[in-house]
Amino acid sequence: MTGPQTPPPDAALGTPAAAAAAAPTPAVPGVGGIAAAPAREPANSRRRAVVRRPIPRLPHWRVRLAASLAVLGPGLVSGFADNDAGGITTYSLAGANFGYTLLWVILASQIVLFFTQEVGARLGLATGKGLISLIRERWGVRWTVFAALLMLAANLGSIVAEFAGIGSALGIFGIPPQISAAIAAVVVTAFIALGSYSRVQYLFVGVGVAVSAAYIFSAFEAQPDWALAFSSLVHPQLSASPVYWLAVVGTVGTTITPWGQAFIQSYVVDKGLRPEDLKGSRVDVFAGTLLTNVIAFFIVVACAATLYANGLKITSAADAAQALAPIAGDAAALVFAIGLLGASFLGLGVVPLSSAYTTCEAFGWETGVDWNWRDAPAFYGLLAFFIGFAALFVMIPGLPLITVMFSAQVLNALLLPFVLVFVMLLASDKELMGPLVSGRFLRVMGWLATAVLVLLSVILLASSLGAV
Repeated sequence: MTGPQTPPPDAALGTPAAAAAAAPTPAVPGVGGIAAAPAREPANSRRRAVVRRPIPRLPHWRVRLAASLAVLGPGLVSGFADNDAGGITTYSLAGANFGYTLLWVILASQIVLFFTQEVGARLGLATGKGLISLIRERWGVRWTVFAALLMLAANLGSIVAEFAGIGSALGIFGIPPQISAAIAAVVVTAFIALGSYSRVQYLFVGVGVAVSAAYIFSAFEAQPDWALAFSSLVHPQLSASPVYWLAVVGTVGTTITPWGQAFIQSYVVDKGLRPEDLKGSRVDVFAGTLLTNVIAFFIVVACAATLYANGLKITSAADAAQALAPIAGDAAALVFAIGLLGASFLGLGVVPLSSAYTTCEAFGWETGVDWNWRDAPAFYGLLAFFIGFAALFVMIPGLPLITVMFSAQVLNALLLPFVLVFVMLLASDKELMGPLVSGRFLRVMGWLATAVLVLLSVILLASSLGAV
């Protein structure tokens, strides 16, 4: 046996070629028992070592932007859904009957809506619970039943309004309201039940963007007096007429709703947002409220520039779409009708969802669109019930749909102060809210909004009694 061999000088230098030459070669049986060395692989065919470069560090502003975009959703969905069938009908009536004079109400509603929606989002971020759940824990069963019934009563009228909007929009194309209501009920229930949170959210936002584009297009096609429109935003033109104040209350009630206040809080919880998401959530709320009122502005402007300017009277948003054709053109009328259809479908998805959140939170049941039918049967059963009941209600022959739709918005405004009282009391609780407790400015704005809504209700009641 020989001793260990000394490597050649080349191998000692550590070069790849020398190392390969010095490596021992295993014996391979060959012909006649003679060991044959395998053929050496060409040097140029060997795989080169991969050098991995470190991932570049993103700028701080890009990290913050990505975090903010991940939070977006609840505010946008709530904002887009505010412009549902009842909202479009109310704004169309406001523009057709009063011209540009009610635009100041939209600007005032924009300010109030932002603060009330932010308070709702803060409650969801700080507690991880919906509004009705917090009311049940804080004040017990009686007040929970009271608050839940208030919101469900207001929501029922809104859900009926969504079906009425779908029936009106498809009626332009000759589809009977009974058929359109049945199809819409099945489609919306199935999509929410079979989808996930992200799919539902993307659909809601996509429909909202399409509806917004439709009404912006209609407004520009109407060629309005833009100077008068913008001046009407900041120069209120008041009237003692009960009809005027009814329109004011209806406009406020379709912009700031009980279901919207409860929905954004439950939706924030459903998305799993946390207190550290406050900044992104604030951006989300601001974007949603801004888009809500910008689109409302364009709807009023479109109807004021065409219907009011030509003395045409309407009874619904569908009438507004048909009346626009000879004035602003067939394209504007068609887009207006398609916008009504899309907005009605969006509202039909969101308002029953808010009702299901409310009821399940009242009883402590599982709630959320990421659950399936087996895990949350009560949630989806209630969702189907609210949609189905409203669909059957709309099928009643001779039902005055326009009266139901507008009355639902007035009811929203009358019931909203009660809901805001609960919201503001909870948001001012330092023990409950922790670092997200509402500051002095936010509390003042919230209570001021509540007082304004109460005052509007009193004015409406007084003006109505004076007219009797």
